[in-house]
Amino acid sequence: MAHTPKILVADDDVELLAIVVRHVKTLKCDIVQASDGLDALKKIRESKPDLVILDVMMPGLSGWEVAKRLRDDENLRGTKVLIMTGIGEGLNAMTSPLYGADATLDKPFEFKQLDETLHRILPWWK
Repeated sequence: MAHTPKILVADDDVELLAIVVRHVKTLKCDIVQASDGLDALKKIRESKPDLVILDVMMPGLSGWEVAKRLRDDENLRGTKVLIMTGIGEGLNAMTSPLYGADATLDKPFEFKQLDETLHRILPWWK
């Protein structure tokens, strides 16, 4: 039986969170949701997802802070991290890898870009 990916999506923009979650569900995976950085970190530690999709600008902890804490936690280092933000094209790509991101996506994005990024990060997932 194939592994069903578990993905945590964290964004404080409720509408964008709902849109991303609805789309990712169509890709046949289990979803965990969080609306701020502290809740995201708590749920990541509880659910141990294959991938976390983090917005940068969130209350509590930023997506960058969550990613850094993941990389500092021996039990979570293998978790893949996608950081998405609207802070400015290029800035995300330059900054997010410093915090341990495996990939970045600038908002706004097309679902095709999201799908391609997800499949690149989790190549075993078809």
